[in-house]
Amino acid sequence: MKLWAGRFQKETDTLVNDFNSSISFDVRMYRQDIQGSIAHATMLGEQGVITREESLDIIQGLQAILQDIEDDKVEFSLENEDIHMNVEAMLTERIGPDGKRLHTGRSRNDQVAVDFRLYVKQEIPKILGMLLDFERVLIDKAKENTKTVMPGYTHLQRAQPTTFAHYMMAYANMLRRDITRLEDCLERMDESPLGSGALATSSYPIDRWRTAQLLGFKKPTENSMDSVSDRDFALEFLSACSILMMHLSRFSEEIILWCSWEFKFVEMDDAYSTGSSIMPQKKNPDVAELVRGKTGRVYGSLITLLTVMKGLPLAYNKDMQEDKEPVFDAIDTVELCIPVFAAMIKTMTVLPKNMAKAASGGFINATDCADYLTRKGMPFREAYMIVGRLVNNCIKSGDTLDTLTLRDFQAVSSLFQNDIYDALALQTCVNGRKVYGGPAEEEVLRQIGYIENFVQEHDAMLQEG
Repeated sequence: MKLWAGRFQKETDTLVNDFNSSISFDVRMYRQDIQGSIAHATMLGEQGVITREESLDIIQGLQAILQDIEDDKVEFSLENEDIHMNVEAMLTERIGPDGKRLHTGRSRNDQVAVDFRLYVKQEIPKILGMLLDFERVLIDKAKENTKTVMPGYTHLQRAQPTTFAHYMMAYANMLRRDITRLEDCLERMDESPLGSGALATSSYPIDRWRTAQLLGFKKPTENSMDSVSDRDFALEFLSACSILMMHLSRFSEEIILWCSWEFKFVEMDDAYSTGSSIMPQKKNPDVAELVRGKTGRVYGSLITLLTVMKGLPLAYNKDMQEDKEPVFDAIDTVELCIPVFAAMIKTMTVLPKNMAKAASGGFINATDCADYLTRKGMPFREAYMIVGRLVNNCIKSGDTLDTLTLRDFQAVSSLFQNDIYDALALQTCVNGRKVYGGPAEEEVLRQIGYIENFVQEHDAMLQEG
């Protein structure tokens, strides 16, 4: 008999039972469900709602069930719908009537809310640890390539010279923001909904501060009706994951381009590439492509939950059973993608000669040429027009700015002198950009140091818990 079957005169139809059941996916919250129940039973005993002996009996029974689940000795029942009813049914079967006292002063509404919140709360540090490890990979790649000049792009057109280290620090800063977003999410979800009941708490003298403390929450949630109907924490988490995956997808696109023969800026390690079943020459960047593809999957999880929640009146509605699968899938996807992507970046080979060759074409030092004239006293807009004419002449003649003679330069402006060649050297162009955040070597080294300090600080925070 179902635990809620008291007012029903007919058995639930088999189709409805299957449709209604969530045990197939919420079983992964077994640990959090038992943690929540142990905290609740502890508090009930301390408050005198049940006896200390009953409380201890329940706690010991729950601990035994947890151990059996860990040892793969438990078979969950579809008849009991969800993880909460499965655990309670097992408890009652094992310890007798005392098991029926566990649900005193509690509803499945606040029970699932605390289980779900605990689960996400306990998964975020895992993702943070993966991101901090990824940051270390980017730091190492940047340190190795502070002098590796390459083209920077806008509109996927060669624009201005930069370095591979500067590029890596761009992604390191994206991950830095991802880390802080997840930390902010963790901070906001650090409130316990347990004790909110169905929506209006309980007439028993329960202590929500005590259960919050036992479960490692900073405090109980402020409003019981909001507590059982709130899934903002899950939405915020999915939003942070979606932005994180967007960053990985952008990085994937760069890697896919860079390892193509058209660019050949990097060479992927054989262990992180695949071949073709028909074309023996192929070396495919499947890791990057799959990460790019899986990004849509995480976006879908966010849209799914936003759509589920958008029209729900307070408080709990059965629609909210649809909250867990998208979150679980997003967690699985993110935790699958980050380590393999980081390993791919760590093992790839950077090809500085190919990057330098690409940087020498495409007139990416044209802005520096205009800046040269500006420093000689010419207004920038006039300098811009003159350099534009020079570029046009070079395109017609097949030259680059570097291969023009001084006479060619002076034909358009007498301000050009022999020092123009030093000004146009790519290393000069890069290291001249010492502005905060720029690609000059000394400035990139500062950026690397900043991310290193960030990683150390946040790793220490993560270790402290």
